[in-house]
Amino acid sequence: MSSASSVRTQSLTGEGVSSGYELKCHLVNKCMQEEIGFGRYQWQLFILSGLGWTADNLWLQGVAVALGQVNVEMSPSRIEFATLSLYVGLIVGATTWGILADIIGRKLSFNITLFIAGVFGIASGAAPNFVALCSILACIGFGIGGNLPVDGALYLEHIPQTSQWTLTLLSAFWALGQLIASAMAWGFIGNYSCPAGTAVGDCAMGDNMGWRYLFYTLGGLTFLVFVFRFLIFDLEESSKFLIAKGRDKEAIEVLQRIAKKNGRTISLTLEQFQEIEPTGDKSPSMFKVLKGIISKASLSHFTPLFHTRRLAINTTITMMLWAFIGLAYPLFNAFFPLYLAEKIPNQDSSVSRTFRDYTIISVMGIPGSFIACVVIDWTRKNTSGNEHAWTFGGRKASLAAFTALSGVFLFLFTTSTTSAAVLGFSCAFTLTQNAMYGILYAYTPEVFPGPHRGTADAICSALNRIFGILAPIIKMATTTPGGQTSANVNTSIFIAASVYVVSGLLAVALPIETAGKAAL
Repeated sequence: MSSASSVRTQSLTGEGVSSGYELKCHLVNKCMQEEIGFGRYQWQLFILSGLGWTADNLWLQGVAVALGQVNVEMSPSRIEFATLSLYVGLIVGATTWGILADIIGRKLSFNITLFIAGVFGIASGAAPNFVALCSILACIGFGIGGNLPVDGALYLEHIPQTSQWTLTLLSAFWALGQLIASAMAWGFIGNYSCPAGTAVGDCAMGDNMGWRYLFYTLGGLTFLVFVFRFLIFDLEESSKFLIAKGRDKEAIEVLQRIAKKNGRTISLTLEQFQEIEPTGDKSPSMFKVLKGIISKASLSHFTPLFHTRRLAINTTITMMLWAFIGLAYPLFNAFFPLYLAEKIPNQDSSVSRTFRDYTIISVMGIPGSFIACVVIDWTRKNTSGNEHAWTFGGRKASLAAFTALSGVFLFLFTTSTTSAAVLGFSCAFTLTQNAMYGILYAYTPEVFPGPHRGTADAICSALNRIFGILAPIIKMATTTPGGQTSANVNTSIFIAASVYVVSGLLAVALPIETAGKAAL
């Protein structure tokens, strides 16, 4: 262990954190790995974090599948404004809740995001007009926008290093959200909607209740997850967040309570923390918390992400990946039911048939998560002693491969001329895309240090949503006001496919591999 004088310095290490914090994190990681383990508490947190990811994708897919019926009923000037409104809310939510997670803690953000999304989600089904619907969708986006970055950071900081692969497995819940939304749309929209081919404006509300039933149900499910999180599960604050704030005593108490829930005890003591870097009792009052929100709204959580050249390159590429994928994903997925209806021959098209196929496609996202879990740590033993030696598998190589393959399958989708080809290439794309997202969601919180993890995740998520706003804009630029594709049905899909391929190549240049390393 370093001498007291060297440990107590506040100079940043190569990971963008103070020496004292890093040494304390090593003690916490050792305690998590050797004494607390992955027990009852972690399983409960895994399920509740996963349900949060499910709720997030429930709304992304729910809005996507409802666009067609909203359009024929409310006859807006451009139906894409609904997706645009949702993404505006997502941007504000991702930025707000992610940064607050580094200032006031993960726990509050973890609980309140789904409360907001659930309340406005239930209200969305009663929207009287298109303007009201777009306003409510923006509020839903504000709630779920912070869900992914906060959930991923909080979950990662409560598990041992050998279980970090389960962060990738959380993407199965993301796929589950798409599946649930698709299956419900098949039942509600497929049976309680105006028939296919109904002219815009000729569909009465009473004949088109399917999408409203869908939104009521999705809102209820989202609020139910909030109830499970807030009223049933006894969530603990992140010990690494508490250490970063100098609240060592609370961090030890948190670890002791988690160990007790797992039927374990720990040997880590406050004295061991104090030997590294003494701290006083820094438990803040509510006044200090509110004051901190204002005073710490600075670059103190941003600049450490670029502290060294290697870290700066990795941070920049990671954020670029989130931005580019943020454009490609909604450019295809947010309007996929519309593409599906246009691609399927007229004799095979119907509202029910479209959502049946969409449900089948959604199922394929789940095995993508399990495949990603297998390859991210496969044969990564390094016998040469060279930490830079290349080995098969790991986060970077797997991310690059699945991202590029997603683009390839989208290019093949554009060549589809039969229902079978459309379905086949769509299933392949959904599998590789979900594997890609699972790895990206795991790699991002792993590669950023705890004191700045919430801010880094927030910026990545915000960039993802900001570029996502371009998707409906591009869609509007390539279609007529009626929503039908003008010159080329594949223009938007070509753009999405190209961005995926470029992102795959970009992922190869990431300098930091996180496989086999405990997160700080």
